[in-house]
Amino acid sequence: MAELTSMMNIGKEMARKLTAVGIDSAEALMAEGPREAFRKLKEAYPQVCLVHLYALEGAVCQTELSALSKEKKRELKEYADAVKARQ
Repeated sequence: MAELTSMMNIGKEMARKLTAVGIDSAEALMAEGPREAFRKLKEAYPQVCLVHLYALEGAVCQTELSALSKEKKRELKEYADAVKARQ
């Protein structure tokens, strides 16, 4: 199993938080998906923000979070807003 920090956009702190919510490898993040991983993070760490979701999406898609398309960022923002509204 590959370490989370081997993925693009995933540093030690993000890896620590992901592990705390049960996502302990790159494979687990890929299986969970960025949206569900974000939802779990937001539940455990309310201060998690939209940039975290961008980072997770980029990690799964193997792209820098700054390279995500405007359309993808808009979709992710809508999802993050919906998650926030449920809290």
